[in-house]
Amino acid sequence: MDPDYNCLLDPSCPIAERMSTVFVLKHENSDQALDLLKTGFASKSVLLKHEIAYVMGQTQNEYSIPYLNEILADVDRNCIVRHEAAEALAAIGSKNSLEILQQFSSDPQIEVSETCSLAIDSIQFKLKHDVWNDEFCRFGSVDPAPPSNIRDVDQLRVSLLDSSLSFFERYRALFALREVGTKPAVLALIDGLSDRSALFRHEIAYVLGQLRDAVSIPALTKRLADPSEHPMVRHEAAEALGSVADDSVREILEKFKADDDLLIHESCDVALYLAEYWTNQAAKDDS
Repeated sequence: MDPDYNCLLDPSCPIAERMSTVFVLKHENSDQALDLLKTGFASKSVLLKHEIAYVMGQTQNEYSIPYLNEILADVDRNCIVRHEAAEALAAIGSKNSLEILQQFSSDPQIEVSETCSLAIDSIQFKLKHDVWNDEFCRFGSVDPAPPSNIRDVDQLRVSLLDSSLSFFERYRALFALREVGTKPAVLALIDGLSDRSALFRHEIAYVLGQLRDAVSIPALTKRLADPSEHPMVRHEAAEALGSVADDSVREILEKFKADDDLLIHESCDVALYLAEYWTNQAAKDDS
């Protein structure tokens, strides 16, 4: 393979460059590329390992399943990486993954147990609805749940915030609000950032990053700035701010780039790279 791929395991390489390598390998989506991605799980960077698990799921290549099973089953690993491995198994959608997901659906790490329960519902839905991946791909991601058919923002907000519903049903409301994409829909999503579940808050931050609406900047900044917030929510808020790419976010990201938590520091680094990318894209569109 291209020797530049050695950057994946080189901690002296900038994290944004290492993450770019992950996405190059994702698009290659060969067995060889996935084998190389797997070596990245030896990194000390939680962000990098999380992203590797994420892209393995996004490839929907069953070749990755044994690697993801190994990560999920390793109870000594960081919960954020294990969570992402479970979510990736759901994205791949093999019925053979149901057994291991069931096994860890009562894991003591709440981020892992909630993700496994969601993943089980996701795979079971996919097995009954073959059109999911073809029909719901406007944002280019393989999501944990398809959007609800409802498009009334008030009704979707009620479902989004109803903790008595399953995560799968709430995620369906979440992705339907993303599809609506109006200011009221974004504001409804922002309300979900106060949910008790860190898993749910992190997914909302991720979706706000996809929508790239500047109205979400104060709420995302609040999540990033809160040292008591779960690191996976702070990480997702940082990257979402980078995707919004408003002029005001650079100062925010530079400030938290000095955070003591390596995950947050690296996420802000990557977010600054994203902000530059989206700014350059906007300049091209205007020219």
